[in-house]
Amino acid sequence: MIRANVVHPTNVATDMLFMEPMHRAFRPDLVHPTRADAELAFPAQQAMPIPYVKPVDISNAVLFLTSDEARYITGMQLRVDAGSLPQVVRLPPLGEPT
Repeated sequence: MIRANVVHPTNVATDMLFMEPMHRAFRPDLVHPTRADAELAFPAQQAMPIPYVKPVDISNAVLFLTSDEARYITGMQLRVDAGSLPQVVRLPPLGEPT
């Protein structure tokens, strides 16, 4: 009766996201990007127009998976990513060849 699930978050508003090396990763066009500079690029990763999710959003997903309501859920990948997967995959419009 061991269950195994995975939570895949998008950008999360943590100290890690707000460090200068991360700012440079999102804004390689700038020598010393600030948090404000990087926040302009953060939404490009998600289909929803937000820069990042809050830590509580990830915690709520984990709490759900550990709750009795999820007692028969196993082997799942729960994406708390504001739609970042469609942003990465970039599917062609319907009717166009792949």
